[in-house]
Amino acid sequence: MKTADPELMRAINRFHVLDTIRRAGSISRVEIGERTQLSATTISAITASLLDDALITPRHEGDLRDGAGRGRPRVMLTLNASAARVVGAKIAPTGLVFVVTDFQGDILAELTLPVRVDRLPLEVFADLVEDGVRRCVLDAGLGLSDVTSVALAVPGIVEHGSGRVRSSSIFRDRDVKLASFVADRLGVATIAESDANAITMAQHWFGRARDCDDFVLVSVEDALGLGVMHNGQLFRGARELSLDLGHMMMGVSTAQSEQLTDIASEKAILSGEHADLRLREAMRVGRGMSHVRRLVAEGDDVFAAAASRAGEALGIAIANLAGLFAPPRVILVGSSLALGRGLIEPLQASFARALAEPLREVTEIVIDEAGDELWARGAAAVALSELYGSPWSTTGPVLRSGTKA
Repeated sequence: MKTADPELMRAINRFHVLDTIRRAGSISRVEIGERTQLSATTISAITASLLDDALITPRHEGDLRDGAGRGRPRVMLTLNASAARVVGAKIAPTGLVFVVTDFQGDILAELTLPVRVDRLPLEVFADLVEDGVRRCVLDAGLGLSDVTSVALAVPGIVEHGSGRVRSSSIFRDRDVKLASFVADRLGVATIAESDANAITMAQHWFGRARDCDDFVLVSVEDALGLGVMHNGQLFRGARELSLDLGHMMMGVSTAQSEQLTDIASEKAILSGEHADLRLREAMRVGRGMSHVRRLVAEGDDVFAAAASRAGEALGIAIANLAGLFAPPRVILVGSSLALGRGLIEPLQASFARALAEPLREVTEIVIDEAGDELWARGAAAVALSELYGSPWSTTGPVLRSGTKA
């Protein structure tokens, strides 16, 4: 029987202890053991190491008494919020959003740059990212030397381990070495992550799945992203590739099949030439779906049909995901939710029709029109989750290969 890698197990246990303390806010060692099912010896060793590294702090409260009536204070453990600061960013075709957070994920500063970034040369794109990071860090009253890591969330397929963006609507080229390119600019360890995984992490840490360690998230924007959380951990594919829902085939034969992205993405709904000048302007600044909703309300049958078709296809796709993963919750996010009932009602109806009978009492759809700040905060949570599992010393965490100290 093959045994687990001891270093990996230590990292996993360390992560779970730190994450348990973060979620509780203040917790005793005994309660950590109850929640993680780790032994008292393991808890003691991990918390001693965390105290040595100043990642957690003790707080004495109350009075525990032993059998002889002697009292001693109860020791509660909390995160040291100042142990590290990270930057998270959501990169969208029509803008960039940055946040700086402390070690427990609380926002210290945020910044929005409403500027088109799709199809820019990589050097120009990196200039914008560098400026945004530096400005947001300065707004937090910090310098780059105070930042432990930066996480960039981009649409498309991202190879998390290497920091490469395999394909994205943001970039002209494929296989962009985004993490190393930005790390060289900033001199700070940099992580590349899919925006779907970032918002999945945000929902688990701060949003609609704080009480749920197993759920599926579908992001409906220009790209159709998929995030899967299992046992409190993001699921990634081979080579740590992010997941993509847009490539799911819809149809019963090759001749009749279409990819889901060709039916349900923003690009599909907004495809073609539009005589409405206001719509074209809205699309340029990332508000196309809100304008389409107004047009549908005014009686535009073409857009109403496109929104309905997109919703029906998404409902079927989500029912298929429910059949594969049997999640208690499917969270739906993204800018296309601005279409409102024209998208949501057909989606819910087709989901109900397609969902297998045994799952009808198991899986619910949760709609969350989360703002871009939550996506950026999710990117910061991705960076923090790596720090939580990293060995630390007085000089900081051990960095993954390919990042810059």
